[in-house]
Amino acid sequence: MSGGVVEIFTTGGTIDKVYFDALSEFQIGPTTLPDILAENNVHAPHRVTQLMRKDSLELTDDDRAAIHDAVANSDAERVLITHGTDTMVQTGRILQDIEGKTIVLTGALQPARIRNSDAEFNVGFAFAAVQALSAGVYVAMNGQIFDPAVTVKDRDAGRFVASSS
Repeated sequence: MSGGVVEIFTTGGTIDKVYFDALSEFQIGPTTLPDILAENNVHAPHRVTQLMRKDSLELTDDDRAAIHDAVANSDAERVLITHGTDTMVQTGRILQDIEGKTIVLTGALQPARIRNSDAEFNVGFAFAAVQALSAGVYVAMNGQIFDPAVTVKDRDAGRFVASSS
């Protein structure tokens, strides 16, 4: 396991959604990452930067370029990105030209503020993975590590799988 700071970039997605009663819908709120890490007694060096608050279906090419630039320009060799699950793989693919860094994307199928969310597990799993994996780009979801180049989200099953193409 390598030392050094883990850079965490948050982009929004379901993991950071909050329920607004007046609107009867979820919207993306402030990132939950600092709270998740503190509540789970994570003391490994890390820093959290909220890049944007967007549902991944609303991310544009300019947004993905901003994520790419933030990762490429970070002085950290280990980068964790929280991201909406619908287009997480697409973002992972555009990061694959960044060399010399371990980049792990994760998210949640339920907002972190909901009791039965997978958010805390996925964040902890991804935080460990980014420290243990070799350089490259990975998706860490629900106890599995995926290569975004050959992975798709199976929306019906609510999970990630190796692509059939």
